[in-house]
Amino acid sequence: MSQSSAHSSSESVSINGRMVQPARRGLKNRAAVLVLTGLLLAGGYALLVSGLALVFQNALGWSSPWLSGLLFFVMALAFFPLRNRLEEVFSSLKGNSPAGLIKKTETGQAVSLLDTLDRREIMTRLRRELRERFGIQRAHLFLYDLVSDVYQAAEDENGQKTSDLVFQPSSPLVQKLNTTTGFLRLDETNPALTEELRSERTRLSLLGAGWFFPLPGNQRLLGWLALQEQDQPTLTPSMLDEINHLCREAALALDRAQMVSEMENSVREMNILTRVAQGVNVTINLDDIFELIYAQITQLIPADQFRLILKSPQGDGLIQVFFIDGEERVTEQENVYLPAEPSLESEVAASGRGSITDDYGREARQRGLLPLTEAVYAWMAAPLNAGAEPIGIICLGRRDPAQRYSGEQLRILQALADQAAGGIFKVRLLAESERRARQLKTLNEVTRQLTSTLDPERLLKNILQSAVEILNCEAGSLLMLDEHTNELVFRVVLGPVAHELEGQRMPADKGVVGRSYQTRQPLIVNDVRSSKDWFSKPDKMTGFVTRSLLVVPLIVKDNVLGVIEVVNRKDGSNFNLDDQELLIAFASQAAVAIENARLYTLTDQALAAKVEELSVLQRIDRELNTSLDVSRAMTITLEWAMRQSRADAGLVGVVLPEGVRVVASQGYGDELSVFENDLIPADRIGLGRMIELRRALRLYPAGDLPALFAEAASQVLIPIQREQSVIGLLLLESRQPEVCDEDTLEFLQRLGDHAAIAIANAQLYSAVQSANVAKSEFVSFVAHELKNPMTSIKGYTELLAAKAVGPVNDAQANFLAVIRSNIDRMNTLVSDLNDLSKIEAGRLRLEFAPIHLLEALQEVERSTRRQIEEKHQTLTINLPADLPPVWADRTRLVQVLVNLVSNAHKYTEPGGKITVGALRSKNEWDEQGPAEVVHVWVQDTGLGIAPEDQPKIFQKFFRSEDPKAREVPGSGLGLNITRSLVEMQGGQIWFESEYRRGTTFHFTIPVAEQ
Repeated sequence: MSQSSAHSSSESVSINGRMVQPARRGLKNRAAVLVLTGLLLAGGYALLVSGLALVFQNALGWSSPWLSGLLFFVMALAFFPLRNRLEEVFSSLKGNSPAGLIKKTETGQAVSLLDTLDRREIMTRLRRELRERFGIQRAHLFLYDLVSDVYQAAEDENGQKTSDLVFQPSSPLVQKLNTTTGFLRLDETNPALTEELRSERTRLSLLGAGWFFPLPGNQRLLGWLALQEQDQPTLTPSMLDEINHLCREAALALDRAQMVSEMENSVREMNILTRVAQGVNVTINLDDIFELIYAQITQLIPADQFRLILKSPQGDGLIQVFFIDGEERVTEQENVYLPAEPSLESEVAASGRGSITDDYGREARQRGLLPLTEAVYAWMAAPLNAGAEPIGIICLGRRDPAQRYSGEQLRILQALADQAAGGIFKVRLLAESERRARQLKTLNEVTRQLTSTLDPERLLKNILQSAVEILNCEAGSLLMLDEHTNELVFRVVLGPVAHELEGQRMPADKGVVGRSYQTRQPLIVNDVRSSKDWFSKPDKMTGFVTRSLLVVPLIVKDNVLGVIEVVNRKDGSNFNLDDQELLIAFASQAAVAIENARLYTLTDQALAAKVEELSVLQRIDRELNTSLDVSRAMTITLEWAMRQSRADAGLVGVVLPEGVRVVASQGYGDELSVFENDLIPADRIGLGRMIELRRALRLYPAGDLPALFAEAASQVLIPIQREQSVIGLLLLESRQPEVCDEDTLEFLQRLGDHAAIAIANAQLYSAVQSANVAKSEFVSFVAHELKNPMTSIKGYTELLAAKAVGPVNDAQANFLAVIRSNIDRMNTLVSDLNDLSKIEAGRLRLEFAPIHLLEALQEVERSTRRQIEEKHQTLTINLPADLPPVWADRTRLVQVLVNLVSNAHKYTEPGGKITVGALRSKNEWDEQGPAEVVHVWVQDTGLGIAPEDQPKIFQKFFRSEDPKAREVPGSGLGLNITRSLVEMQGGQIWFESEYRRGTTFHFTIPVAEQ
């Protein structure tokens, strides 16, 4: 940089070898005007008095001071405009007329800079004046930015900054310009100034400017005009003086504009504060409040990174609840605990005072703190003060090293944080209250359910489901002790890996669960990695990541039945003593209910488990057996594959251990004839590699891997997968270098998935048939084995109830009644299961004969009379006298009628009516059935069937969720068996129901031929 010198308005400036004194010229102009005006005033006064004396002679008293003063005052008023005009003329001769700086004339003087409040317009006019009046083409205009607290170059007419340099308010150049009343000239004549600006030498060299004209303001230096020395015209002293005056006027205009801008910013800030205050007071969703805070803050303060951190409700750490990076929300980094080590964030949260720095990482390292974010330079944070201590902080960061945050911005951020803190605190308090209310409500509901059911499987599932929901957890397990092996069994599991853990076992003395079981104490482990009791085998087996655990033992009568564990709070927070106490209270009642269910349903457990197993097998059978025509399915698959890919040849086959059996092919001549009665070897078509990769494979035939199609240049192999096995193969070959593009390849893969169902069904068909037979035999065996002991139990119970072996008190009689009721229920369930298995296996034998419907109904009336009379109900039978016999199996017809009348009795309130009727009718319900039928109906005035339950009423094991209907015991098999029996006898069954008004079941039976 060249040597530089500074000149104030009282110093001389060297220009082209001569010294100029810009400020003194202004003083000389004013002195000359005053002298000339005084002379004119004195002369004018003398002439006026003399003239008046000649005219009026002695008529007036000229020695009167009042008259002299009046004349002098009149002349002074007359000479003020004359003085101003002389000053303008005199100044214009020197080239620095104020009027010339305000109004542009035809001689090229400056336009006014004071009639606009637009900063950009002011700068544009200033640049135009410099260009048009002085021929200055290149100039830098540096202005102070209140938000960033730096001086930076303004944009030119093209919207581009003239320089990337920025100057801090503490810069020596800024300090010098702030104290200079004139302008600066940087040259080699002033070594003192050069030394003073030594720290700015590099940047001033890059700027390349020699003249600096300050733009003074009321409160601070507004900026300066910097003129480059190169390619500029020669500046005369008068031109420099005019430029200085022009800059002074520009400073005045910019100061006014800045004041208006600051007022507008203040109004804008107040509006945003008002919106934040209103928003947080009407919004009860925390996430909406976070979004509102982010949107409003970034309208005032730019940020590349925005973080909102709250103290955990338990006070055990800081949780990052909201994170914006760039303009994208990063949910993966939300609701996570921050490291416990000291950090800038933790200091702000602890002290309740805002913090600001220009380099976040450097500041943290210098102070020995842990940086919690990367690639952030300018950073500031404001505490969320609500009450005695902060509830969190708001952090903003910039990624550009040149950007800075100012104290003004921190003040704005703190104001917004103060507004937001109250709303966040209120919503968190409300959310906590609602969460506790939901927990207590759920606990009461579950407690009610636990005491009203003896179904163990449903009971265990309700226990675990409620525990997971109450504590808002990702997963949970209920482990019951297997007394035979002393192992804990994952009886019920909820979560993403539930199917992998159910039925698995673990030692009762291992892990956190084992410790809770052994010590009979609840345990909280919020960081399993730091626990010496952690048993990681389930995580390694399933891939699930356990972070925290809450384990509570199930204890009843001093016996530990098992444990409940809940895993990982969904919001990332830790378990606390409140959670532990809540789960203990719940587990205590649950343990008692489990024990009661175990005592009362010990016999039913094995049968219920087998029924569930058979039900699952049946559902799998129905899903897989959609089609058994493998050849047709494979042909369609191949046709679509050939059509979509435009391949020249292709085949589809079943993968066997020895090779591929071709099911369908197209496009081949005699190439496949050698495999007509044989398998294609696996190594012949790259089958092994495809099975290993389990994905579509592109092949290019070569010498060691020839194509089946002689002219093929490319191949595609599509695996047909079912579960974890490759069961089929789709091979396409083409003369082109590529068989198909990526989109077509995806279509072929989906096509392969559809084909997999048909192939799997064909391969498993015989196995399914065998399983059905085995299932039926097993159920028949179980039914036979259970009926004998149940008959004995029922007989002895009736003997005891009849006081055959001694007196029976009321309590004993009640117990015997419960036993007899349960035996009747089990007898019905076993009979239904036996009938169901025979029906599904096609082994139920029917003995058809002409049956008089009245005789069958009389038998039904006798079998149900006692139950109907106990509820004071009325059973009415309406049959026409000429009703013909029906063609049916007498036993099964009676069973159908008993089921329908029994259902009507059970679901009808005491005092209700049941009506059975029949008519001979044409078969309008089944076009493929017999021509004439007897239409039978059973009508009641009972509970009716809810509309949502009606489509499922004939499903196996279906039980309505209607509370009143749930009070009636049943297996859910009766109507399913009834429909099957009606249809097996050539009839149809349907129903009509009005909720809470009653139900009518209809069925038809063929008329017996004469």
